[in-house]
Amino acid sequence: MTRQFFGTDGIRGTVGQAPITPDFVLRLGHAVGRVLKRSHDKPLVLIGKDTRISGYMLEAALEAGLNSAGASVMLLGPLPTPGVAYLTRAQRAQLGVVISASHNPYPDNGIKFFSAQGTKLPDDWEEAVEAALQEPPQWVTAAELGKAQRLDDAAGRYIEFCKSTFASDLSLHGLKIVVDAAHGAAYHIAPKVFHELGAEVLSIGCQPNGLNINDHVGATHPEALALAVRANHADYGIALDGDADRLLMVDAQGRIFNGDELLYLMVQDRLQQGHNIPGAVGTLMTNMAVELALQQQGVAFIRAKVGDRYVLEQLHAQGWQLGGEGSGHLLALDKHSTGDGLISALQVLQACVRSGKTLAQLLQNLQLFPQELINVRLRKDQNWQENQALKAMQTEAEHALAGQGRVLIRASGTEPLVRIMVEAQQAQHAHDWAQRLADTLRN
Repeated sequence: MTRQFFGTDGIRGTVGQAPITPDFVLRLGHAVGRVLKRSHDKPLVLIGKDTRISGYMLEAALEAGLNSAGASVMLLGPLPTPGVAYLTRAQRAQLGVVISASHNPYPDNGIKFFSAQGTKLPDDWEEAVEAALQEPPQWVTAAELGKAQRLDDAAGRYIEFCKSTFASDLSLHGLKIVVDAAHGAAYHIAPKVFHELGAEVLSIGCQPNGLNINDHVGATHPEALALAVRANHADYGIALDGDADRLLMVDAQGRIFNGDELLYLMVQDRLQQGHNIPGAVGTLMTNMAVELALQQQGVAFIRAKVGDRYVLEQLHAQGWQLGGEGSGHLLALDKHSTGDGLISALQVLQACVRSGKTLAQLLQNLQLFPQELINVRLRKDQNWQENQALKAMQTEAEHALAGQGRVLIRASGTEPLVRIMVEAQQAQHAHDWAQRLADTLRN
């Protein structure tokens, strides 16, 4: 079945334009409730959201739709996406819902779902909801309507869960940390997590007004954090995105560390502790230096499609625990069922505290390959995949870079663009080959 509404991470779009409208979200809630009722007499659904002004409207519509189908609702208020996943599991609810568009600007919003186990739901569940959306509503009687209540201590419960993933014999005493929550869902949670573990905490991006989420702060704009860390002579900076499932970090010199580097560090720390780490999962965009460095230590490396959903699928398929993306989606399945920016930050800080080394020192043996990315806009009806000249040029580039770099050519999922990425140990080689490939496609 071709899905009309669900993308790779729920349903997302611009508020006020289909499908992110209150009438559709009410219908969506009703359809979800009907699907849940097939297997549960009185299903319970948890709803969390980020700080976008549209969250109030969508929350109300979703609540009404679910109640009308006989599903009860527990409102969590602003809470990180991984916090909703955790509480869905802890509260023995049948479903968790997050109203968020993650790292997108405030005019966008979206809705994504978690299973009772706090994991992403399979395609067949989404297809069942899409099928229910095509059917006429079946309102339950007044006696069968679902109820709504609020979980007042949702934030506190999630804070304690995050802290429980940090080694009990360690603390953050003596560290000054700047926390940037992107004016998003973790604005009232992230500073408390690090403070309660002993750090001196300074906050930026923790004053949401409904319109400023991800606005030149957070993991999509870590430059603001780097400036704040240097200005305040802090030891580390933590950058989250709007729903707090992404993480980038900054050291005392203002150097920004991306998800590829942090994934490598997490694997290294587990190995140092004597854990068995048979493999890790990255994506097509993961820097080749990470793959080579892990392989040198006997850790297998698999590339999934871009998107944390696909990383998670590969981890489950392989029975592994650690994976991530350069954008900062990091998964440690021995700590949580989904990607969590706060828990990932605690794993990195734990490694630093335990070893007595800084981020730069722990990563001194990992030198990322320079990457050159060029976007080429396609002409109407241009079939780039059948371009024989491009294929020949790609073969030539891959032969020249064999073992010392790689070429990735892929279509954008949202625009008529082809993304050409070349990695090489020498920046000039990456630039030259990317330019030649782009020129070949244009011509």
